Amino acid sequence: MVKTLTKKAQLAANTINDPRWSLMAMRNTEADGSFYYSVRTTGVYCRPSCPARLARAENINFYPTREEAEKAGFRPCKRCQPDRPSLAEQHAVKVTQACRIIEEAETVPVLEDLAKRVGVSPYHFHRVFKQVTGLTPRQYAAAQRERRVRNELGYSGAGGTVADAIFDAGYNSNSRFYEKSNKVLGMTPSNYRAGGTDTEIRFAIGESSLGSILVAQSQRGICAILLGGDPDQLARDLQDSFPRANLIGGDEDFELLVAKVVGFIEAPGIGLDLPLDVRGTAFQQRVWQALREIPVGQTASYIDIAKRIGSPKAVRAVAQACAANALAVAIPCHRVVRNDGALSGYRWGVERKRALLQKEEGRHAHEATG
Repeated sequence: MVKTLTKKAQLAANTINDPRWSLMAMRNTEADGSFYYSVRTTGVYCRPSCPARLARAENINFYPTREEAEKAGFRPCKRCQPDRPSLAEQHAVKVTQACRIIEEAETVPVLEDLAKRVGVSPYHFHRVFKQVTGLTPRQYAAAQRERRVRNELGYSGAGGTVADAIFDAGYNSNSRFYEKSNKVLGMTPSNYRAGGTDTEIRFAIGESSLGSILVAQSQRGICAILLGGDPDQLARDLQDSFPRANLIGGDEDFELLVAKVVGFIEAPGIGLDLPLDVRGTAFQQRVWQALREIPVGQTASYIDIAKRIGSPKAVRAVAQACAANALAVAIPCHRVVRNDGALSGYRWGVERKRALLQKEEGRHAHEATG
């Protein structure tokens, strides 16, 4: 009898010490598909999120695949149905279907119609869509229209008018688009189509411990902070973004602005309070705002940022938004690291990212000991 109890205790201890036990005990839906568990007393196997009553630890076995669980003689649970696509997978399929409908529609589909076409209630569809994409269906539709109008206006071979491009992108009237054209394009549609013609952008290039730095300013604010090893290449990068813009070399006052950015890089404690001309999709702007809220001397993971903006599953989209950031240090994407704290990619090179973090950590440590 003592030997039986000891064996059970050992089995229970082995299970509880396995990191998969805590995921199972929390019924973590994000763990679905990464492993399965079986229950000796019932003869079934389940996915981690199974809502059934938690089995005793000594009766649990873990399997990496459902095929291995079935090979061991267990049948699929009727409650969580581990032999069928998970709820997350089902949601992803429906959201993907809805995205294709939005992208192909000439006008923005009504929420109720979208939900009906994918087979769920409007309220449930709205919640799931935002959870998966990080945007509401309306925000996603708006982002698609903005992408279309950029493509239409930027297509050099197009023979149509600006109005044609606006209507082709799904806007019902010129006035509705022109009301938000500065936010979408950073200039009027005509200027955008002309590659920035008649748009004045002042810029200057300075040097810092990270190499060359280009700062550019439109009428709305700082529109680019670029880092690199070749000042000529930085100027070409800016020119490529606005091939027909009126690029004006900065005067002494503007060079003071560049010096302010360089000073922030060298001494992060001084802060950087500049008017920014931030251009991006609704989702990108949410990510960039979350990045600006990370204090100097601290870091956050991509998962942390996804959770902060209310889209915990949009980790990949968060990483893409970080990569699209054209305002180095002003929007501190260098403060985003991997879950284990390791450095991930950086638009201006991982070594510059490491150097920025070391400067900020040094300043933070100095304040803590001071």
